Amino acid sequence: MTTRSVTLLASGGHYFEAPRWRDDRWWVSDIYAGKVCTYDKAGVRTEILHVDGNPSGLAWLPDGSLLVVSMHERKLLRRSPDGEVTLHADLSGVCEHEINDLVVDAFGRAYTGTIGFDVAAGEAPRSGVVYRVDPDGSVHVAAEDVVCPNGMVITGDGRMLIVAESFAGRLTAFTIGDDGRLSDRRLFAQLGEPPELGPLPEVMAALTLIPDGCAIDAEDGVWVADAGHQRVVRFDRTGAVTEEIADPDGNGVYACALGGADGRTLLLCVVSDFFAAAQGIDTDKATLKAARVDVPHGAGRP
Repeated sequence: MTTRSVTLLASGGHYFEAPRWRDDRWWVSDIYAGKVCTYDKAGVRTEILHVDGNPSGLAWLPDGSLLVVSMHERKLLRRSPDGEVTLHADLSGVCEHEINDLVVDAFGRAYTGTIGFDVAAGEAPRSGVVYRVDPDGSVHVAAEDVVCPNGMVITGDGRMLIVAESFAGRLTAFTIGDDGRLSDRRLFAQLGEPPELGPLPEVMAALTLIPDGCAIDAEDGVWVADAGHQRVVRFDRTGAVTEEIADPDGNGVYACALGGADGRTLLLCVVSDFFAAAQGIDTDKATLKAARVDVPHGAGRP
């Protein structure tokens, strides 16, 4: 476990997810507040967009429009550079459960996943689906039988999508074809053996790693928030662990992002109790924390 210093950027959130660095500030979804917000380097919050269906994944199209996942509505919203919000894609006809994280490639193709069950209600895990949304808003099944698809990153060459399978304890890689189709499914990284799917508390207790939100650096190393063990873990391009950073207060870490002026700031989305936040019991306990790392963000996405 590293001894890197972890500092507080901001507090008072409901539950932060999908952090991103753009335009010299941090962008995050405060899911259970229903807000997409930015934070400057001093931790000052600005509310950008209200999303009734709870916002999650964030990404930008080539024209600078912001895509926002509306989780419960199972839609992708598009906020143009002038602030107009429109519907980009409607996934409600193809998936029953909420969609979550999001990454967009250089051609404007978006990848998002439905976890396949109601995790906030404590349902037993089931497999989900990764979808590809083309620039025209059309929706396509990209990969099936993914065990709770969560954080997603694309390597610097734009040819590989890496997906966190939260309740299988692994990162799974796919080759991205010229048309955006996914192929050559393979293991990227895993800690421990995945348990049989069953009651959620038993599955969580059996996992060595519960990968959630992810960030990718200039060496195609992947930082992964471990939702079960109060830390972030870095895997190199071979899938080997090179570093761990724990939350100094022992709280859960659910997402991370690389950014800052030199790309070497790792932002952590932290909360003491996910289930309490999801149920509206603790509505101001989420924090954003930062650590300095050696390898900066590069050409990978997000």
